[in-house]
Amino acid sequence: MTTTRTADAATGPVPPPSFATALPPSVGAFHYTRFAPRLPSLGADGMEPGCHPVVIAGGGPVGMALALGLANHGVRSVVLEADDTVCVGSRAACISRRSLEIVERLGALPAFLGKGLPWSVGRSFYKTAEVFRFEMPQDAQQKLPPMINLEQYYIEQYLLDEIERRNAATPGLVDIRWGTELTALAQDEDGGGVTLDVRNAEGAYRLRGQWLAACDGGQSFVRKSLGLALEGTGYEGRYVIIDIELHSGHPTERRAWFDPPWNPGSTVLMHRQPDDIWRIDYQLRAGQSTEDALQPAAVVEFVQRHLNAIGEGHLPWKTVWTSVYRAGAMTLDSYRHGRVVFAGNAAHAMPIFGVRGLNSGFDDADNLAWKLACVAKGLSDAALLDAYSQERIAAFYINAEAAMRSTEFMSPPSRGFDLLREAALSLSEAHRGIAQLINPRQTQAVRYDDSALSSEGDALPAGPLPGEVMPEQALEQGHLTDWIAPVFTLLVLRPDAASPPAADIERAQQGALPFAVRSIASVGTEGADAQASTAVFAALGAQDGAIYLLRPDGHVAARWHRLPTGALPAALARAAVANSQDIPA
Repeated sequence: MTTTRTADAATGPVPPPSFATALPPSVGAFHYTRFAPRLPSLGADGMEPGCHPVVIAGGGPVGMALALGLANHGVRSVVLEADDTVCVGSRAACISRRSLEIVERLGALPAFLGKGLPWSVGRSFYKTAEVFRFEMPQDAQQKLPPMINLEQYYIEQYLLDEIERRNAATPGLVDIRWGTELTALAQDEDGGGVTLDVRNAEGAYRLRGQWLAACDGGQSFVRKSLGLALEGTGYEGRYVIIDIELHSGHPTERRAWFDPPWNPGSTVLMHRQPDDIWRIDYQLRAGQSTEDALQPAAVVEFVQRHLNAIGEGHLPWKTVWTSVYRAGAMTLDSYRHGRVVFAGNAAHAMPIFGVRGLNSGFDDADNLAWKLACVAKGLSDAALLDAYSQERIAAFYINAEAAMRSTEFMSPPSRGFDLLREAALSLSEAHRGIAQLINPRQTQAVRYDDSALSSEGDALPAGPLPGEVMPEQALEQGHLTDWIAPVFTLLVLRPDAASPPAADIERAQQGALPFAVRSIASVGTEGADAQASTAVFAALGAQDGAIYLLRPDGHVAARWHRLPTGALPAALARAAVANSQDIPA
C-alpha cells in the first residue's frame, strides 16, 4: 500500500513518492513499466541544437492528450515527465462522454471503452434510506456512454500506447523524455521562445522551444517559476481517498451516503473501477487528524466498518492506494503568459464532485491543441491563444459554479449550510422535489457563449448555437461524430436545399487551414457522405437545410440557413484568428 501526504485546495491529491529501485506494485491486471531517461545529442555548451515547436511540461493525461492533439496537425512536441512510469494510484477515475469524444479524436477510444466500466446511474442515501436517484442521459442517438470509470494509470498507458503508434508511423512526432525534471525556464526578451534547463539521471542540459505548455499538475513548477498563483475558493472539508481490491458483484454506479450510522456526521462515496478496484471517498470530521486517518490500521478499520454496513463485510479485500483531498475551485487569471500556456491542474483546481477535474483538463487540451498548432505553423496570430485562455477561464467559472454548489452540499462550509443540508436530506425521501438539491450535477460540455471566434449567422428553429458542441446524432449508418475530424468542418445538412457557394468552398479547401466538407442528406438521396432521418434534421434546425462551420474541437463557429457568398472565408478567418485585426478586442 502507498500513502501520500496531505494536499491543499490548489494542488489536489499529492502524488505518492517515487519508487527509487523497485517498480510500483501491480494493481489488478495492470503492471508498471519503468522508462529509462536519456540525453539527446548536445552541443559543447550543453545545449540541445535547434528549437522545438512545442515543449510540454508534464506527461500526465493532459500533457499526453495535448501532444496527441498537436500530432493530429503534424506538429512535433517534446514532453518532459519527471516520473519514469505512468502515475501510481488510480487518482482520476471518471471519464465523461465529452472526454470520450475527445479521446476518439486522439485515437485511443477503443482501449478506453475496452477496459472502462460504463455507468449512468447514481444513488444517494440519508443515513440508510435511499433519498435520490439520478440517471445521466443515454438514448438511441448516442454512441458513447455518459460516463466510464477507468483508473488514471490505464488512462495514461492507453494515451502512451497511441503515442507509440504515432511515432512508429512518424518517428519523433512526440518525444517523451521520462525521468526528466524541469529545473529552470526563461522567456526570450524579444518574445521569440523559451529556454529550459532540465536534468535526469544521465545529466543536465538545456533545450529551446517556441512555446511551452505547462501541464505539470497542481504543484506546477512552471506556475511557481513565473510567480503565479491560483485564486478562488478553498474549502475546509477534507476527504480521504481509498482504493481497495474487492471482488464484489455490485453494479457500476455512483453511491453516496450522507450521515451514515457507521460514520456519523460524514459523507461517503463509492465507485467501482476495472479489475475489482473500488474507490471509497469519505469526509473527515472537524478535529479528525489527517495523519491518523491515513494510518494503515485506521484505513482497515474504516473500510471494514463501511463494508459491514453495506452487506459486503464478509468479502476479502485489500488496500491498494490512499490519499487525502481538500476541495477548492481556483484558477489563474490568464492561461497565457507570453510564450507559456497553462492547461489542466496547472491552470485550475476543481472539486472532485461532478468529476470536473481531469474532464476539464481534457477539454483544455482539446481546445488548446488546434490553436497552438495553428500558431506554431504560422497559420494564425498568437492572439488565438488569448482566445484559448478566455474560453477556458469562462468554462472554469461555469464548471466551478456547479461544482461549488455540489461541494457546499457534500461538504458544508458552515453550520448554516450544515443545517440546510440536514433539512433537505430529512425531507427528501417524502418530497422528491426537495431531493433535487442532492443532484451532484455531473460535468457536461460547456458553451463558449461570448467567444471572439464565433461569427454571426442565421437564427435556426433548433440546433446548437455558436460556441456550443455539435450534439451527437444517429445516422442511417453510424453517427454524426464519425464525420467530424479534428479540422475545420463545413457540415452541410440537406445539400439539395442548402448548397454552399462553390467558389468559397474551393477557396477554403485550397487554403492552409485544415478544412473539410461533409454532407448529410435525406434518406434515399444520393451523393452525400451520409444519410439521416427527418428527426435528425429537425433536431439541428435543418428541416429545409442548414450549414454549420465546426471548429477542430467540435464547437460551432458559425451557422447559416443559407450560406451567403463570402461568409465562409470571413468566418474561417475569425475562428482561426488568421487575420487578427478582424477580431474585436
